[in-house]
Amino acid sequence: LFLPSFQDLFGVSMVVPLMNLHIKSLGASHTVAGVIGSLYGIMQLFSSTFVGCWSDIVGRRYSLLSCILLSALGYFLLGTSTTVFLFAISRVPVGIFKHTLSISKALLSDLVSERDRPLVMGRFNAASSVGFILGPVVGGYLTELEDGFYQTSFMCASIFLLNAGLVWMLPWSEENTSNREHQQGNKGTDSFSAKANRDLHLKSGTNGAMARDSLFQSPWIQVVTVLKRIKGIACSDLWDIFLVRLLMSVAILLYYSNFSLALEERFGVKPLFAGYLMSYSSALGVLAGCLLGPITRLYQHNTYRILLHSSTLTCTLILLYASALSIWMVILSSTFLAFSTTVGRTCIIDLELTIGGNEASGMLLGVGQSVTSVGRIVAPLLSGIAQEFSPCGPPSLGVGLALVAILIMNANKQKYCSHGNVKLKNQ
Repeated sequence: LFLPSFQDLFGVSMVVPLMNLHIKSLGASHTVAGVIGSLYGIMQLFSSTFVGCWSDIVGRRYSLLSCILLSALGYFLLGTSTTVFLFAISRVPVGIFKHTLSISKALLSDLVSERDRPLVMGRFNAASSVGFILGPVVGGYLTELEDGFYQTSFMCASIFLLNAGLVWMLPWSEENTSNREHQQGNKGTDSFSAKANRDLHLKSGTNGAMARDSLFQSPWIQVVTVLKRIKGIACSDLWDIFLVRLLMSVAILLYYSNFSLALEERFGVKPLFAGYLMSYSSALGVLAGCLLGPITRLYQHNTYRILLHSSTLTCTLILLYASALSIWMVILSSTFLAFSTTVGRTCIIDLELTIGGNEASGMLLGVGQSVTSVGRIVAPLLSGIAQEFSPCGPPSLGVGLALVAILIMNANKQKYCSHGNVKLKNQ
């Protein structure tokens, strides 16, 4: 699963940086290019929850293969896009079904124990991040060739087809599709409120059989089941976790929103240096993903405390950047921010799965992706307003949002802490 995740982001990151240049070459205006980009984000926003829940119903193998193949179709169509209309059409299957990494994370959650989950998720994120670092370099080289964008798109589609073959070859079995230690970890612990449990709870022993039977259900029955599960999570008490995720996502996006422009205005640094600094941070983020094992052991696998401390560190580092008097303070904040954000991103996912339960891991990860998508929509608007006052406006606003997230976590401390582990108390 680590290899497909690496190849996934490697292929995508080859194409994405070149898309604006390509659509402009097709004669699209800045407004049309922006609208198409926004439509993709909106499709991701609404589809992630449904696709994640669908993977809980029909099984990881069927849903993951479907998403990979339909994403490959989208990038193949992108490679044939000679008009703006074809370009827009090619983004539809990708916008709806490009949730391959989320389903892979849900599958990993099924396969490993709660104790090992942060370590495995950290390594998974590190593998995919390496692909994201290398992809733009290869894509930039290929685009120099004749018809480079089309070749890059076809190569990306081929990578997705290769991923489909790798996923098909995985040693699937009913025993492996449910978390072997999930029942032990959840004895005496309810994942949701009673109402949510009635809609969401699937016993581990019947996961494989139910997923297999669901393949033969009519699409209408599958849609009704998805809607019931979404209603269940809407009525659960996970709102604070998703709110923390939203606030921290927006805070980090505000930090990066005007990074290059702010460095140029504040310190006279050229955009090239800002690009190097962001690549440096990405590389450190990969290292942080590999260090999650020792970190979780140091905290005795208390995900709540790790998340609280990493969020506090993130807030402090954004404040340091906003008030930096020299470029060296910016470099210092970027160095440690790469660690804190990587650790926090992994811990918030682990906390969602710990509280929500592995039986609905696909839906929980889908809802989390939708929350992050909301942040991507809101952050540019807030950044634009804040920049009217000061180049330091966006990160300063991010500090305020991060503080609110920390206060919410502190207010709900008793809810998550139970015998040193992150568990939701019995309803």
